[in-house]
Amino acid sequence: MSLSIIQLLLDFGLVVLIWIIQLIIYPGFLYYRNENLVVWHRAYTSRFSFIVIPLMFGQLAISSYQVIILANVYTVLGLVIILLIWISTFLQFVPIHSKISKGIASEKMLNSLITKNWLRTSLWSFVFVINCSYYILITSGTLN
Repeated sequence: MSLSIIQLLLDFGLVVLIWIIQLIIYPGFLYYRNENLVVWHRAYTSRFSFIVIPLMFGQLAISSYQVIILANVYTVLGLVIILLIWISTFLQFVPIHSKISKGIASEKMLNSLITKNWLRTSLWSFVFVINCSYYILITSGTLN
């Protein structure tokens, strides 16, 4: 299996996950009472980490490798967006999830989580589109 196919599979997995998070999981947090949210959130984050962490590291590794091997507009733009997603995750989302796990959650914070996550949802979707376009151009022989 080619590296480009693996990259597309990782990208697709992350796109599906982020849309599920954006449309189902994060809005679902609003339906829990604070004490129940803490219990569910702790279970959710530990279980979900087993899925998302390998995908994110794989995506970062392959994108970094591709930039080293062949830096072009597609590979560099893809890596820059992935780095923005990582920065956003650690600067915005990890602190919010830490507060929720500690029982410090309000409707305003949860709505903020949903609103802020549109950035990551858009960025991951854009990375997938960029990498699909790049793959199509490479396999069609348009881009050498």
